[in-house]
Amino acid sequence: MAETNHPFYEQHRGAMEAAMRQRLDLAEATLCERAHLTDMDGIRQEVMNEFEIVLTQMPYVGGAVSRMSDFFMRLIGFMAISRVLRRHGVPLPVIGDIERETYKAQLLTVPEAERLASGRQFLSSENQILLREQAAKSATESHQNEFPEDFVYDFVEPGPGDTFEFGIDYRACGFCKFAGRHGDKEILPNICGLDFDAYATRGIHLERTQTLAGGASHCNFRFSRLASD
Repeated sequence: MAETNHPFYEQHRGAMEAAMRQRLDLAEATLCERAHLTDMDGIRQEVMNEFEIVLTQMPYVGGAVSRMSDFFMRLIGFMAISRVLRRHGVPLPVIGDIERETYKAQLLTVPEAERLASGRQFLSSENQILLREQAAKSATESHQNEFPEDFVYDFVEPGPGDTFEFGIDYRACGFCKFAGRHGDKEILPNICGLDFDAYATRGIHLERTQTLAGGASHCNFRFSRLASD
């Protein structure tokens, strides 16, 4: 295990720690009710200590030029939460429910207009061009040699009769690699479950019927605009 954080992550350390503290604030009531934990000060400290370990374990996948760096920075902290709750005997399904409820609450602290604007940008033709380029790059031998812990994915164009705007097939997952390396495979599906709210709160419908974590050959993400009420 590395003893220090990568400089890129160290640069964003303050923001990541603040996000973790906010999650713990939002999760406190649920942790008491669903996980039956009472020493919340102790749990907070234990999670933040574990997060320090996770930070040293985070793989560098290209920094600001890679869209997947943001995925790691936003979601890897849930590995720390999961590890601590598992040590306290909280069942995996309960951990998943707590994390998803907490993440959704955190996402909803962002103003709706800002969230929906982010969703429109994600679905935009300009972003699809970028996704195609990064998908092609992710599959190159040179990129995989330089960043072996990165995601590998294909951009999927809709065919006749398809209702989605575009898709992404992840053939290798950075979180799966991380989990396999650090003994977190059993908590990995809970991380996958966070994706649905991450997109829905931005006005995007995600359809996904299989995951690498579930034993499939790839994760099949399909994106479309979420129907308004």
